[in-house]
Amino acid sequence: MGYDSGAAPAATFDRGAAPAATFDLGAAPAATYDLCIRNGTIVDGLGGEPYVGDVAVSDGVIAAVGSVDGAATREIDATGLLVTPGFIDLHTHYDGQAIWSDRMVPSSAHGVTTALMGNCGVGFAPCRPEDHDVLVDVMAGVEDIPGVVMVDGLPWTWETFPEFLDALDAGKRDIDVAAYLPHSPLRVYVMGQRGVDREKATAEDLAQMRKLAAEAVEVGAMGFASSRLTLHKSESGQAIPSYDAGHDEIEAIARDVKDAGGGLIQFVPDLVAGDYAPALQTVFDVAADVGLPVTFTLAIGNAGDPFFEEGLNLVEKANQNSGEAGPRVTAQVFPRPIGLVIGLELSGNPFVLYPSYRELAHLPLAERVAEMRKPEVRERILADTPASDGHPLMFAVQAWDWMFPLGEPPNYEPDASDSIAARARARGVSPLEEAYDRVLDDDGHAMLLITLANFRDASLDTVATLFGRDDVVLGLGDGGAHYGMICDASFPTYMLAHWARDRASGRLSVAEAVRELTTVPARVAGLADRGRIAVGYKGDLNVIDHAAVKLHRPVVAHDLPGGGRRLDQSADGYVATVVSGEVIAENGVPTSARPGKLIRGRQPAPV
Repeated sequence: MGYDSGAAPAATFDRGAAPAATFDLGAAPAATYDLCIRNGTIVDGLGGEPYVGDVAVSDGVIAAVGSVDGAATREIDATGLLVTPGFIDLHTHYDGQAIWSDRMVPSSAHGVTTALMGNCGVGFAPCRPEDHDVLVDVMAGVEDIPGVVMVDGLPWTWETFPEFLDALDAGKRDIDVAAYLPHSPLRVYVMGQRGVDREKATAEDLAQMRKLAAEAVEVGAMGFASSRLTLHKSESGQAIPSYDAGHDEIEAIARDVKDAGGGLIQFVPDLVAGDYAPALQTVFDVAADVGLPVTFTLAIGNAGDPFFEEGLNLVEKANQNSGEAGPRVTAQVFPRPIGLVIGLELSGNPFVLYPSYRELAHLPLAERVAEMRKPEVRERILADTPASDGHPLMFAVQAWDWMFPLGEPPNYEPDASDSIAARARARGVSPLEEAYDRVLDDDGHAMLLITLANFRDASLDTVATLFGRDDVVLGLGDGGAHYGMICDASFPTYMLAHWARDRASGRLSVAEAVRELTTVPARVAGLADRGRIAVGYKGDLNVIDHAAVKLHRPVVAHDLPGGGRRLDQSADGYVATVVSGEVIAENGVPTSARPGKLIRGRQPAPV
């Protein structure tokens, strides 16, 4: 049966009230299931043709699929709506937010029911008390999490990685989370200042790292994460501790990950360098020798030599003898441009490095906008010269050809004619002047999108060629990080709206899009218990009005510890999101349910 994407009625929610009493006042029949979603268009996650049927959940797992008899404590009428597995995001940084908050937003607002954190080799464990400031400095620089947020939000009731997992396990949250053992904290824990200074690890250091890696996997680490990205610097401007780690260190850690039960190696190569392949090959070689799978960040340059093709060639070579189990190496890609959101309320804007702007930066937004609208202030800022300090990404805030206004609804595949450079040419002004005027739009609440990568030739066509490859997986949502720079955790909604409905060409079917958000990342992560709608699989589900799916422009929220600021993004079309059989959101509004758990290690498929 084909899927009709026409308008569908909103689902009705029967909360399990007993039917109207009959004359004899007999008791209502006992419920057979905890939850039953009826008459929905089931998209099973495997890529097969959607079909109409029911899905019942009991005790947190799917108990029946098809035509389901029997009552449920709660029923949802999903006539005309999609029913999909819950989405899985392989690349998040909720390491802190999962401690201080019970909601993993924005991810859980976009159908994500499982999130993996500890990516890029950064996190908060293991960590000795005297090194708290070191890890805060690293996370503030690499992931744009303000130091005050971490100081106020982290109780540091742990030192070791097992203790950190126990702290996560003790909390309540809306979705499931899992964690990698991050390389930089491990290095600092073992080597102290020598690790911060990126000295070569000694044989004694490597032995201790191996011991701690095994310990982490034994208690539930999903594997091991590391980074050699040049742009990954601490807030104080230093390269992260893992940056110079060599083959012997990666291999030592990987061997005990394998010996302790196995897991996934997550790696970020130096994407800004044209010679990133040697470091990538090192990790591939280690993984092959040890017998572990790898997933790594792949970005597509907007112009110039197609270095990403070299990365894909390495992937193909590494997977030549993978066999029926599927590729052991996967390139992790983002389905829209990789970049920044900038504006006067955010971490960056085109003038953030200008001394004359910095004189005003402390002012409340309304006062700052009023000052910037004064002709003499405008002239002074536009004539200024940027300073040489600041976050590495701030040197991209004047990429005029790749900068676009981000409106409502947000357009993540804009036409080249709408760039700041093109708009400036049309007005007969400099790009700097055009950008100045645009950041003052909407009384200073305006935002600009900088498309730093994945937007080759001002199009997502190259990204489209990667969808469906067995050696490519979606990820890089970065939820829980880059609070004032990006809001990419909304990418599942973008997949459903742009790629599976609105794009003029190269569209995916709904079944294909859902497969990329469910069974593919589940396979890569080793979470074989979820990501598909079938009996025995985890009861994580979305009920979606596909015709109504809409992504809204990001907004600024001040709900982090210490009043910290973050970008948030909402969406229409999610009628219900279900975790372990409990509804955590209805029509975009969160419920009080907090069924999310810590996932300890890889999970087997249902028997």
